[in-house]
Amino acid sequence: MSAPKTKSTAAAELGLANEVRLVGRVSQAPEERVLPSGDSLWTFRVVVPRPPGAARRRQSVDALECTAWTARARRSVAAWAADDVVEVNGSLHRRFYRAGGAVASRVEVEMSSGRLIRRAARG
Repeated sequence: MSAPKTKSTAAAELGLANEVRLVGRVSQAPEERVLPSGDSLWTFRVVVPRPPGAARRRQSVDALECTAWTARARRSVAAWAADDVVEVNGSLHRRFYRAGGAVASRVEVEMSSGRLIRRAARG
């Protein structure tokens, strides 16, 4: 008798995965945040162009919030600056939090790895 399949095992067998790959421009310098628990993370926004023909009216890009939690990812992001072109690999997460007495949520890319593709011109 075989062991029952878990949701993750079944998803893997179907080829389903929560994988994101972004190649775009860092919109502003990444910021380090230290949480009350003492954990640190880096947050940044990557601006990516929409595919040709997919642009709605005047919106031709999307700005996506990203976080770097692991030591390796944090080291990569710490060296990035505004207007650098980067590649970010990770997974999409929806995070819930309290704001002003109400529950709010946001979707962000949790970076597992990334690399600098092109450094921004420095004046």
